[in-house]
Amino acid sequence: MPSEKVTRTRGKRTMSKLMDAGMRVLADRGYHATRVDDIVKAARISHGTFYLYFADKEDLVRALAEECAEDVKATVAGLGPVSQGPDGRAQLREWLERWSVSYRHYGPVVRSWMEDHVPDPALAQVGAKAFADITASLRARIAEAAPPHVDPELAAPAMLAMIERTFYYVLSRGIAVDEEALLDNMATMIHRGFFGGTG
Repeated sequence: MPSEKVTRTRGKRTMSKLMDAGMRVLADRGYHATRVDDIVKAARISHGTFYLYFADKEDLVRALAEECAEDVKATVAGLGPVSQGPDGRAQLREWLERWSVSYRHYGPVVRSWMEDHVPDPALAQVGAKAFADITASLRARIAEAAPPHVDPELAAPAMLAMIERTFYYVLSRGIAVDEEALLDNMATMIHRGFFGGTG
């Protein structure tokens, strides 16, 4: 991780350029074929500057994964109480759209991360913590709705798996789907299945 000295305003811009370039190269080449050479060329930054911020490619991917985890956690935390009527379904639909935008942006990182391309124990810890935080947020929302015959402890990880795997599968396989219809259907299933929705 970069030192305090290089994270001031200009340093943050440079780091952001490197991370954006890393994301683009990962999308084009995949994790294994991505090299530091490719990243610095895409960022139009020297090798020396790269190593001021990141120890190696794995370090940059870890930083991207941490940013991704924070973004998804913020999205999940943004879900308010879900009512059982039409307003609750509409809220879930809007929330899923925000999740989709985030997932699409971080898709190259998620694919590298989820497909175990990065043999990094620190990255596994980032994932485990993010999963725990996200699941806790979902569990609280489901418990708050108190749907009949739904155990929030079991429902929260099931809901997370449904959302994450759906977006992962569609994006990683390049499947052509009507995204509006996909989000509509997911909102309905989640609303009825996890929140006891009737609308």
